[in-house]
Amino acid sequence: MEESSKPIIDHVKDFLEYVEIERGLSDSTQKSYQRCLRKFEEWLKINNKQGVKPHEITKDDIWQYRVYLSKCLSKYGKPILKCTQNHYLIGLRVLLYYFLARDITSLPSGRIILSKDINREKPLKFLNLEQIEKLLSSPDTTNQKELRDKTILETLFSTGLRVSELTALNKDQFNLIWDQEDFELGIIGKGNHPRTIFFSKRAIYWLKKYLESRNDNKEPLFINYRSQNKTNDRLSARSLERMVKSYVIKSDLPLFTSPHTLRHSYATDLLSQGVDLRSIQEFLGHKNIITTQIYTHVTNKHLREIHRQFHGGGNLDNFEKKPLLVKDIKLNV
Repeated sequence: MEESSKPIIDHVKDFLEYVEIERGLSDSTQKSYQRCLRKFEEWLKINNKQGVKPHEITKDDIWQYRVYLSKCLSKYGKPILKCTQNHYLIGLRVLLYYFLARDITSLPSGRIILSKDINREKPLKFLNLEQIEKLLSSPDTTNQKELRDKTILETLFSTGLRVSELTALNKDQFNLIWDQEDFELGIIGKGNHPRTIFFSKRAIYWLKKYLESRNDNKEPLFINYRSQNKTNDRLSARSLERMVKSYVIKSDLPLFTSPHTLRHSYATDLLSQGVDLRSIQEFLGHKNIITTQIYTHVTNKHLREIHRQFHGGGNLDNFEKKPLLVKDIKLNV
């Protein structure tokens, strides 16, 4: 069957191979696109359009799909957010771009206009150092499971790792940690982007304590003690998120706090200490510095207060609130 005569649904498998092989996107991104296109397939089936081919899709179809998304409900029974609707539309837009790359006649990908809501600035949520200390001190390190939790929290704040990056760490990557006070590690992060992460002395101390407590030969650095899998027991991202949430509640910290909040807090702390944005981009593994620039909004208020407090222009002894007139200025010629 020629590519152009295949229904859109039958192109999805080839599309996923394309984003993996030709565009080199990560597994998580591929799965995200797959979920997005399942939503579109769902709409096609509801409207008896399973057989529609790429060249047969119309602007009205796109509009009706948007209407459908606007009426979809979340698992909580509420309309799905605009940003979630945009997420589904992005998946379809990339599929149309794939058709263009394969010389398959279809609507241009530019026909799918995202809601302006996607560019709305969202408040960045982070913890201050006092709150961070409260969270890091909450596990009881006399308990092996909570010793692991303590080590995870210290590692997250020390490195700014993403959850997926932390759960992917293996024990043998830390064989050289024993004789070192400063430890750095090369990892492959999101989008197969390599970077170096750095561990503070405090994080190294707890990593050593945790590794000393392990008397098993399991590969993962962080294991799930409740797992029934006796060969691997790698701690999952979901389990890690639940663990962090339990200590957030225990510490009476803001409920928005998640593992990613520690990443935001890590970056915000570096920026407030004067670290330049390019360096923070490297620490976080951001491909584009525009992503890193979200942290400048957080520190603007802090820097403004420093300027007000320390800049001499606001503290001159002869400063008067009335406007300075030209006639009041005396020149020594």
